[in-house]
Parts: sequence; structure tokens; C-alpha cells
Amino acid sequence: MFSSTGSIQLARVFGIRIGASPSWFFVLFILIYGLSGYFSNVLPDASNATAYGLAVLAAVLFFVSLVLHELGHALVARRSGIGIAGIDLWFFGGIAKMTRDTSSPGEELRVAAAGPAVTLLIVALCVAVGVLTSGAHHFFDSAILSNRPTTAALALLGWLALINGVLFLFNMIPAYPLDGGRIARAVAWQVTGDRNRGTRFSARLGQLFSWLLIGIGLFELFTSDAINGLYLIFLGWFLGQGARGAVVTSRFSDRLDGVTVADLMDAQPVWIPGELSVSEAQDEFFHRYRWPWFPVADGTTGRFLGLLEQERVDGAVEAGQPALEVGDVVEPGRAEDDVSVRGDTPIEALLSSEGLRTRGALMVVDADDRLCGVITIEQLRRAVAAAAH
Repeated sequence: MFSSTGSIQLARVFGIRIGASPSWFFVLFILIYGLSGYFSNVLPDASNATAYGLAVLAAVLFFVSLVLHELGHALVARRSGIGIAGIDLWFFGGIAKMTRDTSSPGEELRVAAAGPAVTLLIVALCVAVGVLTSGAHHFFDSAILSNRPTTAALALLGWLALINGVLFLFNMIPAYPLDGGRIARAVAWQVTGDRNRGTRFSARLGQLFSWLLIGIGLFELFTSDAINGLYLIFLGWFLGQGARGAVVTSRFSDRLDGVTVADLMDAQPVWIPGELSVSEAQDEFFHRYRWPWFPVADGTTGRFLGLLEQERVDGAVEAGQPALEVGDVVEPGRAEDDVSVRGDTPIEALLSSEGLRTRGALMVVDADDRLCGVITIEQLRRAVAAAAH
């Protein structure tokens, strides 16, 4: 759903970094505290330690289900050629950070629907196991948190089914930036043939929904549940900010319509021939220009080979391999890793480029992967600034 910064790495799954912000640990603590009381009620014969242990397990499994939800988005996006910078958990859930936006309504629909599909599968699995092992009546008693005495396994399955069911229904609300809003965006994009009109349609729904959440939160704050009211107010505010940002971005995109990377790029980038030795690259490029990395291309065909960082060059020289060719140590450059971009790419597609933000530049290649230019973040900023006036 939302972006976060300063996350702590928890794991890597399918090569994708899984991180968590400090706010996630606060939510984890609150969830465990609340669940330990619930499990003590429905397991009257269990010790406090057992109830607490079950609460920890339930909280961990819930956050595992959030990661699986985001992995659904991430893996489908990656199959579509979209790079994934990582998955972060934070106060309001999780986010799969894509290196670029989707390029078609169908791609948008597939990526947006993948997460809810995983969540729905988790709900179905919990329901199937619970009904088969304990019967429908006992399982649904646990799933609605009836506080009737039950077993530890059934209490855990019922709660997981309920919380993931709520997550599924909430995410399917057609309000951007929720998954349902992205699905609505894909439909509107397909109908109108205009990505920006589709974005504004779903973002306006997102703004309306955010105001509704804030209104409900204010009502609860002053009438019944202050904590839940504050949570809904903050959630509505963050949703509204995300929707508003989408509207602003779509307006910029309208003004940038028709402008491509080739219109802004520097057509004469400094690059290193792949046949050059690492010692020559060190002397002629890194010591001369003092840049942390350079693009590398085949000296004969001009085919882009990737980016060469100074650490790789220095490491090869220090290892006693100064004659090693640059092409043998370069990090391969692939579009899905947000290293390069085609010249005919609309400039608006770079607004969400993680590679452009982190490295400050993207290499521009043609249809045959030949290096033909470089576009920098400063060039993009100037274009956006011009569009804003």
C-alpha cells in the first residue's frame, strides 16, 4: 500500500528483500498484547504462557500472510518485466516496491489482483482445514470470535481466516491506492484508453473513501472507541495522501504526454569499452572522472553490457588481475533491474524509477540493446518543473 523508509531486513524470499520499519514492531507488540487476552478467554484451561505463545504465533502468521500477499504482487510484476526493489512491512500493512509503473491495463490488472488472490487463497485454506478437522459450526464460532471455549488450533485457524478475510475485503474496495482501486484504475484505463484518466478516476474514489474513514474515525473517537477512532483517522489520512499524490502525478503525466526519454537524454555518454583491462579502466576513467560507476558497452557492436562499479575494478586489481577485461567483471545490465531504459519510453514512466533515484541516472538503449545515451535525474526534474508551470 504505502512506502516506508529505514526498514530493517528480515529475510530474502526468491531474491526479494523483505524488510520492516520500526512502526511494524510497534504494531506487532500491540497485536500480541491483544491476542494474548483473546486466547486466554477461549482457552480457559491454558496457562498464561501458552496463551502468550499462541498470540506470538498468530501475529507472526498474520505478518507472514501479509508478506505472501505482497509477494503475489511482486512475482507477477517480475514476470511482467518490472523490477522489485523489495517488500516492506510497516504500520498500515505492506508494500511491494516496484521499480516502474505498469505499462498496460492488463498488466495493471494482473499485478493488482495477484495480492488479493493470495489472501483469498489463505482464507480458503484456513476454512477448509478448520471445517474438515472440527466441523463447520465449531470453526465459524471461532472465525467470528464468539469467545466460546475451543482448541488452540481452531482458535488460531479461525482468527487467521477472519483477519485475512477482513484484509481481502478492505483491499478490494475500489479506492486508490488500495488493490481494488488499482483494479478500478485498470478497468477505467481500458475503457478510456488513457492511463491518467484511469488514475484520476480511481484516485478520486480513494479520496472519497479516505474522507469516509476519517469521518467514521472522528465519530468513534468522541463516542465509543478512541484508539480505533485514531487509527481510522490516521489510516484515512494516509489513504487520502496517496490518492492525492496520484492525482498530482497524473496531471504532470498529462503535460508530459508525448515526451520520451530520447527527447531528454544526453546522446554522448561516457562509457567504458568491454575489452579494456580493469587497470586501464581504473586509470582512464575512475581516477580521472571520480565517478562511482560507468556504463560498459561492447567496443565493436556498442551493445550495452551493464554497469561497472569502482569496487569491482579495485577488487580485481588488488587480487592481482589487472589484465582482466572489464567485460568479465561488469554487473549485467537488465531493464528489469532498473539499470537501462528504451529511448521510446514515455518520460512519465520514469517518475517511479527506483534506479533513477538511487543511482541518479539510467542508461538508454535501442531495440538491439545498443547504448545510445544516458538520462539523469536532473534532466527528469527539469522536465517535471517545466510541466508544472
